[in-house]
Amino acid sequence: MRNKDALKVALVGCGKVADEHLIAMQRIPHCRVIAACDREVLMARQLCERYEIPRSFGDVTEMIGQCCPDVVHITTPPESHLPIAKLCLNLGCHVYVEKPFTLNLPEAEELISLADQKGRKVTVGHNLQFSPVARRMRRLVREGGLGGAPLHMERYYCYNLANPQYAKVVLADKEHWVRRLPGKLLHNIISHGIARIAEFLTGDTSQVFAHAFSSPLLRSMGEDDILDELRVIISEERRTTAYFTFSSQMRPSLNHFRIYGPKSGLFFDEDEQSLIQLRGKRFKSYAEKFLPPLVLAKQHVGNLLTNARFFLANDFHMNSGMKHLIESFHQSILDNTPAPIPYREILLTARIMDSIFEQIGAKRQ
Repeated sequence: MRNKDALKVALVGCGKVADEHLIAMQRIPHCRVIAACDREVLMARQLCERYEIPRSFGDVTEMIGQCCPDVVHITTPPESHLPIAKLCLNLGCHVYVEKPFTLNLPEAEELISLADQKGRKVTVGHNLQFSPVARRMRRLVREGGLGGAPLHMERYYCYNLANPQYAKVVLADKEHWVRRLPGKLLHNIISHGIARIAEFLTGDTSQVFAHAFSSPLLRSMGEDDILDELRVIISEERRTTAYFTFSSQMRPSLNHFRIYGPKSGLFFDEDEQSLIQLRGKRFKSYAEKFLPPLVLAKQHVGNLLTNARFFLANDFHMNSGMKHLIESFHQSILDNTPAPIPYREILLTARIMDSIFEQIGAKRQ
């Protein structure tokens, strides 16, 4: 792509997630990061030094006024997403907002409405929806791989509280910003899982039944304010249904998705980047006892070869989904085409999460 077509990108929020954005953007030819901003100016300066970004700021308005970026990536805590994104949109920038998009559905509606008014685009950092295996699955569904519309989905999304430094910080700090979110720890994590389901729901409203509790591990630590186990049933008007399971304690730690249609189903493992087509018909007689393992073995070998091709093509990075999402969003701006994540999916994800947190909040009280 010609350099004159390169988008000028600025970043607000210079914590750990900002590094992931910058690593991804280093591999995208049509974007140029020109500035970074953080209210802790030293954070912005050190980020700019490490990634050779020309300018650092402590004020968003000043940064946009002096640098005129085309796109602003917001990687700050969720409670600041709405005011910062509104500011950027009002100053003429397109906006990429890290998940969760906003604190609730009314904020999400307000932000999307403002983007439409200003003729700008917004998207949310649901990068797992753009990993290589997720893109393969989406293509198969669109090509009729289920034999019709989805009937049922199952999503398992686990998070190990024992290892990540982020979780240890949250548990140790009673004033951490995560504890101020409506859904606390769950609020900052589960949007990846809920968005996966929302993509394949056909209606705009759903019945949601949620149950959450603190694991025995957290209770043994005297932690009763954080809920780290969640079970959800989702049923929409046309009776597409879904189960969502989030757990910090299940082993193995799963990142799975199953989707079933009237003729067949699909299963993928996000961690292993493997995709399996599930037969809708059974083999006759004793063949059902012997042929299915062979069919599955063939598909697993196919996944191995597919992943090897991605790896050899240098497109199998740990967060390739983020790179693909950012690149697709930037390309939609250059080509004036729809953003890669439909606004309907963003709003439906927010609506389902609101219902979950309303229910578990009421139970906690």
